[in-house]
Order: sequence, then C-alpha cells, then structure tokens
Amino acid sequence: MKNIGYAAGSATTPLDLHVFETREMRDHDVLIDILFCGICHSDLHMVKNEWRNTIYPIVPGHEIVGRVSKIGSDATSFKEGDLVAVGCIIGSCASCSSCQKDLEQYCEKGFTLTFNTKDPISGSMNYGGFARQIVVEDKYVLKVPVKFQEKDLAAVAPLLCAGITTYSPLRNWKVSAGSKVGIVGLGGLGHLAVKLAHAMGAHVTVFTTSQDKVEEAKKLGADEVVYSKDPKAMSAHKNTLDFLLSCVSFPYDLNPFLDLLTLDGTMCLVGLPASPHPSLRADLLINKRRRVAGSLIGGIKETQELLEFCAEHNILAEIELISIDMVNEAFERMLKSDVKYRFVIDMKSLQ
Repeated sequence: MKNIGYAAGSATTPLDLHVFETREMRDHDVLIDILFCGICHSDLHMVKNEWRNTIYPIVPGHEIVGRVSKIGSDATSFKEGDLVAVGCIIGSCASCSSCQKDLEQYCEKGFTLTFNTKDPISGSMNYGGFARQIVVEDKYVLKVPVKFQEKDLAAVAPLLCAGITTYSPLRNWKVSAGSKVGIVGLGGLGHLAVKLAHAMGAHVTVFTTSQDKVEEAKKLGADEVVYSKDPKAMSAHKNTLDFLLSCVSFPYDLNPFLDLLTLDGTMCLVGLPASPHPSLRADLLINKRRRVAGSLIGGIKETQELLEFCAEHNILAEIELISIDMVNEAFERMLKSDVKYRFVIDMKSLQ
C-alpha cells in the first residue's frame, strides 16, 4: 500500500518527503489516518543512528493520534471514524511471562517498535508516524478518551511516549498522596512527570540547571524548585525524597542526587543517554539502602490507563505545533533544548 511521509536516508542527511510501502492490512488490523505526531528525543537518536541500530530509510514517529479509516474483518474493538492513538509498541510475542502480565515493553522475545523494525509476519519494514497513514494490529491501538476534545488532540500525542514513560514508574513505585517526589529535568519528559506526580497527590520538587525555570515549574505543579548546580540548595534537601525520577537524556553525575533519597529511597532513570553516566558511589547506596532503577515506557493496558488518568485530571502536554516541513529545524532546536516542551507535527501539512 502506497504511503507518504518524511524519512531520513542516512545519519547525516535531513528528513525529506518520501514515498514508501506500508504493509497490506490483515484481519485484525486497523488503518489509521494520522492527525498529529509528537517528536521524541528518541526519534532524533534513531535518525542519527546514535544507538547503532538504525535501518535506512527511516520514517520516525511513535506519538500518534489519528482517526480509524478502515478496519479488518476481525478487528472488533474499533469502528471507522474512531479517534485512536498509537505509541511505541505495535507488536509482541503475547505469550511470555512479561506479555502475560500486560508488560509488553519487557517482552522476552522483544516487542515490535512502531518504526525501524520488521513486521514479524510479512518481513516488511515498519514506518512510523511522520506519515499520512499507519497500519497497526487492533490490540496495540489505544482509545482516545471522549473527555478529550478535538482541540486537545495535538497535546494528547506526547502522552503516548513522554507521558507513559513517566507515568509507569510513578505508578510502579506507588507514588500517592504524601509521597515526596523529585523530578530531575524539566523537558519533554519532566514537565509531564511534574503534572502527573502532582495529580497523584505527591509533594513535587523539581531539580533543574536552568534558573529561569522556577516559575514555569511551579505553574506545572511543582511545590519546590531547586537549582541543582547550587551545593547549598542540594544539601538542604538531603535525605528528604522517597522517589526521584531522572528525565534527563544526557550523561551527568548521579551521586549528588542519590544523597537526596531517604532510607529505602529509589532513583529511577527513564532518560537514555547516548553514552554512560559517570560511576556511582557505593557508599551512597549502602548507607541508606538506596536503589538506582530504570523503567521503559509502559504496556498497552497501562498506556490506556494513563490516557484515562490524564483525561480525568485534565493533563495535556505543553506543545509547539509545527508543520512537517519544519521537522529538521525542530530536531536542531531539540539539541539546544529550545522547545517548551514538546514539538507536535500537524499532519494536515503533509502534502
């Protein structure tokens, strides 16, 4: 099936208009006309081949909101015209212990990414959301809650990756009313982490290297904001946090942040830098039985739960809506952290 989108032909060439083949629909598939697609930092990593696994040409994009335009004969969960969403996962083995627990992101055979992977049945390449349409098996398609209005849909798109990436660890470590939570970094991930933790009832402290983000963080729901380059400010929060979520996608010294955790406190990493963080100090872990953990996106069931939670609490991403011909400029601005807080492509602009 002919499709059109924006693709990168190599790690050094810009994204440009590209005609490609999307696999033919099967009985359980849904064809989705893409309305909006968010731009994630991992899209940039993949386009630049920073994780050394990119297959070119690559059409990125995994924060997708669209409308069903066709359904397979056995795709009974949706009907034509439904507003739906697609995140990072479009397939898994469905039989391993992780998949049986609705944790497809930890599929023991490896889940199928929305792009830069091959369809396990046809062997054809999967292409992402910087495109006109996408075909996805219905069990990996999400329902957009009716509480979201049409005007909200662009800001819903980043929930499919940035939202679930921060929601899943907050839920797993049982953040709730009375929890003392720290958020490191106030970017695409961090700003949603603040909103989510605040909605869960936590006392939220944001740690940032930008002194001009104090008021912004408080508007998003932060109770306190700490300039993390100030040793005195960091010291004042020593042994105060139950949970610390690192939303930074570049390497930095984790040790000053470990000292902020209480007894049995956990620091969870969700940002994936292209090179490793500096070494951890064992004494900071041992002396307070602290933990450093990681978390990867979320499964389909949990992502649907996230969408319902965000609809209930009026949580949307803060976005800058762009036309698709601005995508290369958006990538350059992302490298400079010049976005508040997520770029989203209006796919009406794809001609």
